[in-house]
Amino acid sequence: MPDGQGFWPAFWMLGNNISTVKWPACGEMDIMESVGSKPSTNYGSIHGAGFIGTKIGTSYDLPDGARFGDAFHVFGILWSPELIKYYVDNPAIAYATYTPSSLPKGAVWPFDAGKFFFILNVAVGGSWPGAPNSTTTFPQQMLVDYVRVYAEPGATAAPSRE
Repeated sequence: MPDGQGFWPAFWMLGNNISTVKWPACGEMDIMESVGSKPSTNYGSIHGAGFIGTKIGTSYDLPDGARFGDAFHVFGILWSPELIKYYVDNPAIAYATYTPSSLPKGAVWPFDAGKFFFILNVAVGGSWPGAPNSTTTFPQQMLVDYVRVYAEPGATAAPSRE
């Protein structure tokens, strides 16, 4: 995973209905999100209508000063209509759980219906990580070994490959 001032690697999902309801109403799940100036920290959060300004998320820090870019790591969520649980590594460490009751009053839980699609990207600059500076090294890369999607046994619908 890239690290250094200004890098913003992420593995996230958006609701497939983004073209009709727009963001944030479509919902967003950040499975792996990091800022390069904190290479030992992963952030897992959710966003939607009524809770974009209110951060609903938490972080997980690797022990002993290890950095996510030093080795491959497994990032995942267990997602059902009314629960999103965040994990890192194997054996899996659950570090966050969100349900409709996690939302502020009046906010809408957009994760119970519809399809979502993945985005894997490395942004450079932006409001959260800030701009690169003289300490930032280029080039860098985010290596991804695999992305897997599982359906629970007995689920009524299999994940789509759309």
